[in-house]
Amino acid sequence: MVEATALKAGMVIVLEGELHSVTSASYHASAAQQAAAVFAKVKNLKTHHARELRFHPGDKLEDVVLEHKEMQYLYTDGVAFYFMNPDTFDQIGLATETVGAYEKFLQPNMRIPVQLYEGEPVTIAFPPAVELTVVTTPPGLREHESSTFKTATLDNGMEVLVPQFIKEGDTVRIDVASGKYLERVRREARKP
Repeated sequence: MVEATALKAGMVIVLEGELHSVTSASYHASAAQQAAAVFAKVKNLKTHHARELRFHPGDKLEDVVLEHKEMQYLYTDGVAFYFMNPDTFDQIGLATETVGAYEKFLQPNMRIPVQLYEGEPVTIAFPPAVELTVVTTPPGLREHESSTFKTATLDNGMEVLVPQFIKEGDTVRIDVASGKYLERVRREARKP
């Protein structure tokens, strides 16, 4: 059990018998005639509905620790995404709604931590950034300028704005939450 004041983004709690992921939580101290309260935004991990809740600071909530198991992404059939446990070769399916916006970042054979509750897959713990290769981009206007951006198409089909010095074949790091360019990934030259 955890008190409402200890809620943090990323925690998983049980509300009305279902798992909910806390997306944000903030404590508001009492002021004048307002009582202290904790405001939390939660997302139901089964239905994917988000809602805002208000708790009294002393409210006790049941928190859950999910098991993380790294699995290999195989394919999608449009209804579900299928992952394989590389140790046992067992396959599981996650509904398309569960994967959501991460779909565009999944690559075949990519290893992703899948979160399980009592052995059942609940969601994926996607990394905060992914590395993708630039497939097409126009030449830079000024080679070393980094304050202006140009459009680049990545190997997953996404278009992002990148600095002028990025060229075709470069690997770039993309923020998963926003879909924005973070940095160019430099590969060390291998010595023979």
